[in-house]
Amino acid sequence: MEKYRHELKHSISYGDFLMLTGKIGLIAKPDENMRDGEYFIRSLYFDSYSDKVLREKLDGLGEREKFRIRFYNMDSGFVRLEKKSKKEGLCLKRSAVLTKEQAEKIIAEDIHFLENSEEPLLRELYIKMLTEKLRPKIIVDYKRRAFVFPYGNVRVTFDYEISSSYDLENFFGEAAKIPVPNEIILEVKYDEFLPQIIADITRLGGRQVCSFSKYAAARYI
Repeated sequence: MEKYRHELKHSISYGDFLMLTGKIGLIAKPDENMRDGEYFIRSLYFDSYSDKVLREKLDGLGEREKFRIRFYNMDSGFVRLEKKSKKEGLCLKRSAVLTKEQAEKIIAEDIHFLENSEEPLLRELYIKMLTEKLRPKIIVDYKRRAFVFPYGNVRVTFDYEISSSYDLENFFGEAAKIPVPNEIILEVKYDEFLPQIIADITRLGGRQVCSFSKYAAARYI
């Protein structure tokens, strides 16, 4: 059953990063996918010719969605199409497996093979590429340090060294990058409740939760 989750974000300093990863590491389990304390994420985001996705984010629309193709640690054997939906502050993520060859076809806008896919999410992308003119728009790279806490199904992540690229043809290779300066993003995701110990650690002296978007930040470099 699909389930919306809470998602809180903070833009933090390097000092915050060092302090928080130390504290969280004492009570939460490191994500098993990390290598030497981190892993690398590359995403390719879709948007329309009129930048519908970007405009909805900047306008603070309560309900919105975005599609992306994502893989980790430059491993092209594990590629996913993802759709992230937001509804009044809650988030839902759906995903479907892609091969490298399928992803390359989508990036090249050769999408006819999606029409009769048995995977609903792939068919949905096909329809929206036809009707809403969604197109591959930009690559966003970053490194992540992640922790999991079982009570409340909490996931705490720190994203840093964020960069962007319009070199879409090299999505699986050495794409030319532009750094997104001075951004470290703390994200806290959870189900029905946030355990008090996590809330206390991540409160950051009462600083406000932000609505940072890596996609929007990458577009505005």
